[in-house]
Amino acid sequence: MSIICGVPLLECVYCLACARWAWKRCLHTAGHDSETWGIATAEEFEPVPRLCCYILAVYEEDLRHPLFEPPGGYGINPDWLILRKTYENTQGHAPPYILYLDHDHADIVLAIRGLNLAKESDYQVLLDNKLGKKKFDGGYVHNGLLKAAGWVLEAECDILKELVEKHPNYTLTFAGHSLGSGVAAMLALVVVRHHDKLGNIDRRRIRCYAIAPARCMSLNLAVRYADVINSVVLQDDFLPRTATPLEDIFKSVFCLPCLLCMRCMRDTCIPEEKMLRDPRRLYAPGRLYHIVERKPFRLGRFPPVVRTAVPVDGRFEHIVLSCNATSDHAIIWIEREARRAMDLMLEKDRIMEIPAKQRMERQETLAREHSEEHKAALQRAVTLSVPHAYLPSRYGTFDEHEDGDNSHKSTGESSVGSSGKSKTKVSWNELIECLFEKDESGLMLLKESHRDD
Repeated sequence: MSIICGVPLLECVYCLACARWAWKRCLHTAGHDSETWGIATAEEFEPVPRLCCYILAVYEEDLRHPLFEPPGGYGINPDWLILRKTYENTQGHAPPYILYLDHDHADIVLAIRGLNLAKESDYQVLLDNKLGKKKFDGGYVHNGLLKAAGWVLEAECDILKELVEKHPNYTLTFAGHSLGSGVAAMLALVVVRHHDKLGNIDRRRIRCYAIAPARCMSLNLAVRYADVINSVVLQDDFLPRTATPLEDIFKSVFCLPCLLCMRCMRDTCIPEEKMLRDPRRLYAPGRLYHIVERKPFRLGRFPPVVRTAVPVDGRFEHIVLSCNATSDHAIIWIEREARRAMDLMLEKDRIMEIPAKQRMERQETLAREHSEEHKAALQRAVTLSVPHAYLPSRYGTFDEHEDGDNSHKSTGESSVGSSGKSKTKVSWNELIECLFEKDESGLMLLKESHRDD
């Protein structure tokens, strides 16, 4: 009798648990992801609207007579365009991109377009991956995106090196949207690790802005390179929250509701400690900028607010069940809302009326605060036992044992392998060989060099 009475009780508990989960998921909004973050300033957010326009310019066939031009224009002088590569030029190895010399902002910009649903080559870049397939600098990255970045750098390294040496006071910026954001992030990783390819460029001159970023690198890399890579997310965008191999992401364009619900249920049931300690789980890279413009239970868009942080836990872990999950991924909407947010920042701070000396002091203070926040994130990663998380080095980012400095090892790790030989850095030629040639000895060399990462 007690067994019979116990069955409805278990069913009631199960139903209540499911109802509670559904209620919490329906109440979870994008604003919850960044509610504890700080507010971004105009100085640090200034490049975002401009770089969005440069990415949009990749879609144009003639910049002197553009078919679509955002309010305020692209800000591109066609005479400063160094080169343009189309699908015919890249032959499917990478998305189209442009190289632009921005004299107004002392910036060398390589901008990469997003996924083209009509191009099979873009899908091939996405499909060339599986969790844990490619190891890089002590972490894991998306194999197809890394190969695309390697191809771009191999093709353009000579002209990039020439521009970097010709303009020593210019920054080198990689920018991309969606698929292009992953390629841009991988470019930043490769250039930092192989800075000798561009004339030993200083790490502080390298920047990356990943717009609507794909989850393309493991957590330790995402945090360690937060001084170089910046990710920009508009409100409910699904891509930075889709913790799944990228070969499944494009399916969401055709079957978004059921895919998001299944992924949402799966990720919600995984304990956060397990997610953090999974070295092969991929994340949105670098420092995060979250543009928030909608509030729960309210209609319409509100004045956008930009929040920023270098989070370790709570890094866009849960998909937002929203009808705007795909529209917020569009580069046009991101450019528009980023420009609105920037205008509001300028209006609020009246930054244009600040004397040059005071403006420089504010920039130095901002750089110092970012450095302190980055070091705190690295220390928290070590505290949370994130695999291969290092304590801050002199750059505050990664193990520099290979450059002759004292190495900063992660907990329980040694810089000496089981064979008693110290780790050696993979050269650029070896990396390219391993990426593009099915050479067994090359693959074994890459594995041997990273055995202890």
